[in-house]
Order: sequence, then C-alpha cells, then structure tokens
Amino acid sequence: MRLPSQVSTRLAAALVASFATLGSLAADTGAGHRPRLVVGIFIEGLSQDYIDLLRPGFGPDGFNRLLDNGLVMESVDYGPGIDATAATAILVTGASPSVNGVPSERIWSPSTLTDVPSLLPAGKEGSYSLTDVTPARLLVSTLSDEVRIADGGIGTVHSLSSDPQTAVILSGHAGNSAFFISDTDGRWLSPSHYRETPAPIARRNVGLTLASRLDTMAWEPSRPLQTYPDLPEYKKLYPFRHTFPARETERFRMFKASPKGNHEIALTATELIESLQLGSRQVTDMISVAFDLTPYLYGRDADNRIETMDAYLRLDRDIAAILKAVDRGAGFPSSVVFIAGTPGPSGGRKDDERWAIPTGRFSPRKAVSLLNLYLMAIHGNGQWATGYHNGFFHLNAKLAKERGVDIMALRAQTAEFLTRMSGVSEAFTIDDIIARRAGDNGAALQRNIYTPAAGDVMITVNPGWEITDREDGETLREGNPLPVVRWQATTSPVYIIGPGVEPATLSGTIDARAVAPTMARILRIRSPNAAAQAPVRQ
Repeated sequence: MRLPSQVSTRLAAALVASFATLGSLAADTGAGHRPRLVVGIFIEGLSQDYIDLLRPGFGPDGFNRLLDNGLVMESVDYGPGIDATAATAILVTGASPSVNGVPSERIWSPSTLTDVPSLLPAGKEGSYSLTDVTPARLLVSTLSDEVRIADGGIGTVHSLSSDPQTAVILSGHAGNSAFFISDTDGRWLSPSHYRETPAPIARRNVGLTLASRLDTMAWEPSRPLQTYPDLPEYKKLYPFRHTFPARETERFRMFKASPKGNHEIALTATELIESLQLGSRQVTDMISVAFDLTPYLYGRDADNRIETMDAYLRLDRDIAAILKAVDRGAGFPSSVVFIAGTPGPSGGRKDDERWAIPTGRFSPRKAVSLLNLYLMAIHGNGQWATGYHNGFFHLNAKLAKERGVDIMALRAQTAEFLTRMSGVSEAFTIDDIIARRAGDNGAALQRNIYTPAAGDVMITVNPGWEITDREDGETLREGNPLPVVRWQATTSPVYIIGPGVEPATLSGTIDARAVAPTMARILRIRSPNAAAQAPVRQ
C-alpha cells in the first residue's frame, strides 16, 4: 500500500530526527550497513618518530596502507603517569583511570604489603594465578562490550596478547575469548572469566606448542646492517643474535619481549580470522591483538637501536599479514582496522659510565625505613610507612587512627621529609592530587589516579637515577637490569582505516579518551558508558 505523500514525508522526518538523537549512530560510514569486522591492533611503545624514520623500508601492505589510506592521529595524549595497561583501558573505555578503575599494570595490596595485578579479584591477593584476573575490576563498559551488545550477543569478540590483563581489557566483560602466552611454558592460557577456546588455540597448545619450537628460534637482523637508517658506523659492524635456549629460565618472557613473540601473536590472529570466518555474517565481529615494540632489555648492549628498528620492520610484515587475512575474508568495504600505540616503559638501561651522565641510586626500601624512623621520632613506635609501589608511599591509616594522628597531617610530614631525600625531585600528597594542586597539570594527574588503589604520597625520582629495588621481586642479573628513570611525554599515534574514514593527518594533540567514541561513531554503535569525550571529527 502506498502511503500519502504528506504521511511519507512526516514519517521520514520522524525517522531522521530519531536517528539524530542517537549519538552513537551519528556517523555515516559511507556503506549500506555497519562494518562486519573490527580489528584492533594495540602496540606498546609505538612511536610516530620511528614510523617516520622507517617508513621508506616498510612494505605497501602494513603501516603504509593505513598511513596512505586512513585517518592518522599523530599525537594521542594519555596524560601523566600512565603505563601501557592503563593506556589500553583508556583507549577501549574512553574514560580515565579515576573512572574506569585501571590505574596501572599492578597496584598495592594493603593486606599482603605487596603489589598485585590490578585486575585481580579482591580476596585473591595472597595466592593467585594469572588466569584469576577478571574484567570485574574494569568498572565501565568497553568498545568490545558495545560491539557485542549492538547485535544482541550474536557477534563475537576475541583477543590475543602476551599479557593476561591486556587480553582481558581488550575482550572486556562480554567477550567470547581472551588468550595470553604463559611465562612458564609458552602455552596459550585464558582467564577463567571466558569460556570459549577457538580451534587454532587448541591446536597450538597441543600439536604446535611453542615449547617444542623455541629452541630452534633466533632473532637476528632481518636486513643488512648498512640499510638501517641513522646508525653510527660502529653499530653497523656487529650484528645482534638473540636465542631462547632451554637452559634459560626466562626464555618465554624473553621470547614475548622480542619480535618473535609479536609474530606468534600475528600468526594466531590470522588463523582466528580465517578459521572462525570473522566478519562473514550480517553482524559485527571483533578481534583485538596486542604487540610490543618497547626496547629489548635482555641483550648485553644498552644501545638497542638496531633491535628496535628491526622490531618495527618485522611488525610491519606481521600487520600486513593480518590485513591480507581481512582482505581474503570480510574485505575492507566491510571492515575497520585501527592501530593504537600505548606508552612504553619510561625507563631503560643506564648509559655507559664513560659518558658521565649524572646518575644515582634510589632505594624505595631504604626510603621506607628512613621514613619510619622519622615518623616514629615524632609519633612513637610503630610501622607508620607500610611500603612503596609505582611512585607512591603507603602509610598506616589504621595506626594513625589508633594514635589519634591526623592522616592528612601525617601525609604532609611524609611529603616534606621525602623532598629532602637524595634523588627525589618532587613529592605530592594524595590530598593535593585530588584537589588538582599537584604537578604542572593537576587536572590530568588527578584523572589518572584511581583513589581506592592509590598511596598517600607520590614522588618523582630524578631522571637518570636507577630504582634499586625491583617491585616484582625478580633477581638482578645481566638480562634483568635495574630500571633507570627517564621523563618522557605519554603520547602515541593512532591510525584508522575503514568505510567512511577519509585519509587525513591530524598533527595536533588529541585526548586519548576521544578514541573510543570515535571508533563507536565509525561502527555506528553507542559509545562505552563512561566515554564523555566527543568523537574526533575529520
């Protein structure tokens, strides 16, 4: 039956108005349907400077494909004090740690006086496995959650990473599977929250195990040393070679920190895309993978520029393989791929003594002991300072209450004492941080602190200084060096390619919280529930 023209006009106007009210559907991707496949590639330590330097050496199908045909955000800002785990959570939730609940890879446990994974459930601190980590500690919805919700759970969501918590963050609360590579035997493991085990994962855990192949692997330069750009002549004389022998107790961690680990993840991702036929239905599937481009710290030379450049060149080929798997499946008219960099560790290995770079050693353990002696002289015997983690000193609030000591005054005394300690540049109380009175950008620092997991006084250590007490309890050895403080900006690039995304380069600084709503706009779904930033407009 044909409707009267006036009715048709009013109905069309009503439909247009109703869609306009849905911010999540505000984008026109230029296609007749929502994308059927989303591929998220998260890269710790990705630097736009290295991308620019090495771009002539990249092939046409990896990074260059996104740089030539996609939206390039050269400088996405995460704010101060952020590691890769917290940055990944910001990317997928569109919310800062103060809201999403993930301030860092590890947090302090008052019950055990040690640091534990930030996604570990309460009550597990004393004895836990990495398969215990759960998205329950991620307090808001994620982009992958919204992908599943948009299709009523018919679409699927999967993630792969070398790290369990990153895998959880990428799959979110509603994901089908999340897998990471074990530090002890190289198997693919899954946090118990997720129930599915895709066939390629099962096959690699049984017939194609990493342990059976690792002895034969070696990481060497993938091209002649003379072709690596901007290298001093002496670096072109001695090629590196890194192996992962069975006698090495850290062999799986070393493997995961190398491009060989990235390649294993990429191979598994392409198998998942093809064997699960992701993107083949009229719903949206999503797969997210996490790679590592941080400096390789298991070698003997503190100058690891060649290894870093080689890691970029190898990852370019791995990304090309993933994009070709997308081409063979859903194809790019129906797919969106985005690459997001996250900040790498701010430290590194100490420069050779011959360069006379000012340095020193800061021992958190000694600092806690000295702080306790100072506070005991004022307030009487007791363990007033309980520990140090991730820049924060933790005080004994229970003891302060029992002795009638004002906790804010105790924090102020602690900050004053610590600022006089060698190697400490600044000290801020949590009260100053909450009030946005700390640092050069108090608002940004406050956003990146999750108060329930924060300590009482935060310090910054002088750049160039070594932190002598490893918080993870590992023994010090040649391949496991002391972390060296280096101050640096926490910015990374983001690249997006897909239907309706016009090629463009945005060189200004972009708030990292805007990435999730931008992706939601492209996918025509609602944004994660804590994503308050507006999408990036081209």
